[in-house]
Amino acid sequence: MSKRDYYEVLEVSKDAAERDIKKAYKRLAMKYHPDRTQGDKSKEEQFKEVKEAYEILNDDQKRAAYDQYGHAAFEQGGHGGGGGGFGGGQDFGDAFGDIFGDIFGGGGRGRGGQSRQRRGSDLRYNLDLSLEEAVKGKTLEIKIPTFVSCDPCDGSGAKKGTSAKTCSTCHGHGQVQMRQGLFAVQQSCPTCSGKGKVITDPCTSCRGQGRVEKEKTLSVKIPPGVDTGDRIRLSGEGEAGEHGAPAGDLYVQANVRDHKIFVRDENHLFCEVPISFTTAALGGDIEVPTLEGKVKLKIPKETQTGKMFRLRGKGVKSVRSHSIGDLMCKVVIETPVSLSGDQADLLRQLEEKMGKSTSKHSPKETGFFDGVKNFFDDLKS
Repeated sequence: MSKRDYYEVLEVSKDAAERDIKKAYKRLAMKYHPDRTQGDKSKEEQFKEVKEAYEILNDDQKRAAYDQYGHAAFEQGGHGGGGGGFGGGQDFGDAFGDIFGDIFGGGGRGRGGQSRQRRGSDLRYNLDLSLEEAVKGKTLEIKIPTFVSCDPCDGSGAKKGTSAKTCSTCHGHGQVQMRQGLFAVQQSCPTCSGKGKVITDPCTSCRGQGRVEKEKTLSVKIPPGVDTGDRIRLSGEGEAGEHGAPAGDLYVQANVRDHKIFVRDENHLFCEVPISFTTAALGGDIEVPTLEGKVKLKIPKETQTGKMFRLRGKGVKSVRSHSIGDLMCKVVIETPVSLSGDQADLLRQLEEKMGKSTSKHSPKETGFFDGVKNFFDDLKS
């Protein structure tokens, strides 16, 4: 009986991407899984056929050979037994294990039955910055307590001059099977804990872990414009993995401290600027602070408290778009304090001279009290 075309079996086109092949395999494998087909022998054969097609088309070298020579490429043992994945020691139970690993994320196995190395953990470092440091950028040194690769054993965990041996229980697969009739369930090998190898002569420095705890110093470049919550990723600077596995990443998270003068809102800065009663009434020039130094701000006459002035381009340069925000200055009129007797008399004289024309000199005050009077008049009527 001739075999069906593997692309036809998986119901994909010949130019299908790897992700499409994997997606089709998962769908069909679940469809023909013996747990769902209640012992239907024809579905069991279809299940095997799907598994066989997937193992060829999901391997770049095998797929290239199949595209060129078809099934003949594997008839002379080119596929490790000629049975499309079930010969050469791979039985029906292995197919179940691969499905569970691909679909549910279990198994801990890569291609070829080799155990996967467990990548080291990612780390997070909270970095406090002043507003000036965040706006202008800076290179800082930080100290990180972490795990690093063991030097004496070069991260292998085995004593220098020795090496880990293939686990005799799982034969390097990292998993063992528990059978119950037709079905088989895979679990992590209890002897090697899923690693596939056993260290018989561990390194005395790391005690077989391949890594040691150490505080390391790193240089972190803070780009101009970062804000609270922004993260800087340092690839490979997290914890070293066990037994030579790749290290995780380090995420430096920025936290910008409150400033005495400025309040930041994204790329804009806000500040309050006190001005004298005289400057507000008559106008004049004042100096206001920016992160680059002082600048002059012209106050027009008759300025009221709360008036907002915009200084364009005096804010923060965005770390993403490189656009520059503005500085918003809110003026607050400061009432004179600690007046001398003569100064108080001068203010009274000023008030007396303006008294007959309050609506002209203080329109907001007049409008407010007129509104209050009308409110109470309405209540009485």
